[in-house]
Amino acid sequence: METIEVEGKQIRKWKVGASTFLAWPEAGSRLMNWHVQMADGSIRDVIHWPENANYDDIAHVRGGNPVLFPFSARTFCEGEIGFWKAPDGIRRPMQIHGYARDGKFELTSSSEKGFLATFIPSDACREAYPYQYKFCVRYRFEELSFIVDFELKNEDEQPIPWSAGHHFYFSLPWHEELSRKDYHVNIPAKKAFRQDVDGKLVPIKDFKQDSGFDDPAISDLIHCKLKHNAVILGPKSGEEALEILVGEHTVPSPWTTVVTWTMDDDSPFYCVEPWMGPPNSPEHKQGLHFVDPGKTEVFSVKVALV
Repeated sequence: METIEVEGKQIRKWKVGASTFLAWPEAGSRLMNWHVQMADGSIRDVIHWPENANYDDIAHVRGGNPVLFPFSARTFCEGEIGFWKAPDGIRRPMQIHGYARDGKFELTSSSEKGFLATFIPSDACREAYPYQYKFCVRYRFEELSFIVDFELKNEDEQPIPWSAGHHFYFSLPWHEELSRKDYHVNIPAKKAFRQDVDGKLVPIKDFKQDSGFDDPAISDLIHCKLKHNAVILGPKSGEEALEILVGEHTVPSPWTTVVTWTMDDDSPFYCVEPWMGPPNSPEHKQGLHFVDPGKTEVFSVKVALV
């Protein structure tokens, strides 16, 4: 691991075989970029990072892997966005995607193949999520893959709710001669939803397990009830695919979620996002996890070239 300076910031760089990983552990524990040197000497970006990134406003940079904690996406309290009702019945604020993606972390440890960073809650986070806990993000880098663990340790005297997630910005297309219509994603979901303006989950009856990335129907689509934990994306030819393993069990818990999203038709990325549960889990309770006092829960995801 080496430290390089980018825009006046201290960025960490790991070289593992053909792979290079860039991360900023202290700022949102953000994995910024993963690129691979191919056999012909060309470079393939796997995780997208924009050249014009604003390092002073990392929460809004469209790239890398923002950490969504304690809850993913939008939460509501009785139809009002930006709030949630905790188990004690108190209505509290909750910003979209939580407080970690632009939060401060301490680089707890690092090695030649990864790092561990510990979240430092802000005053706003402590007001919104008033628990005693330790939340850590661990990255383990391999030659053609990486594993990322979210670890929540309960140091309180009451159960702690959470439903965290990842927001992977995958470069697309990754061949100059191809476009979105030449790529697909296979998500083995039995149910799909959209979130309405009040935060409720609206079932979608006509959805496909295998879809092209040029299909507008998959943007902002919430996939649940996974039959197994392997999500595949890549060229329709089947070459140079990516596999996302969601969780450590072959069959994830029923409300484990994968969201597909992009900003525009010509964005240089498409997000495939594994979450512990669907958005607004504190209200509808689906995919809401609790960590008992003294216990630790881990949500692991592996991303690999296959």
